Amino acid sequence: MRTRLGAGVIIAMLLATFNVVHAQPTNAPHYTHSELRKMMQEAHTDQQYKELASYFRSRQEAYEQQAQAEKLEWERRSQDVTSMAAKYPRPADSSRSRYEYFAYEAGKMRDQAARYEGLLAKAQ
Repeated sequence: MRTRLGAGVIIAMLLATFNVVHAQPTNAPHYTHSELRKMMQEAHTDQQYKELASYFRSRQEAYEQQAQAEKLEWERRSQDVTSMAAKYPRPADSSRSRYEYFAYEAGKMRDQAARYEGLLAKAQ
């Protein structure tokens, strides 16, 4: 009985984490890599700078949300240090790596957004 209850709680937590990680702002446009690169090369007007800055800010927010969800998972996994979790790589190690990746990507998006916001301010 306890194992079913414990398994149910774990599955519910994983589903909640999955939903938070994959939640993205609905109003944020999605560009392919080639479209984005072309937009960045052709950006010369206030509107183009504003659109790029907005895009990078929305991506930054999405990565920050993913990093926060992964940090919670990392903390949860760090509490379990028995048997299977004691092997290397521990489940907490993969969560830490994903957290660091999302935090790094959020920083890159923040830098790109600041760059285009600076260009926008200079152009005005």
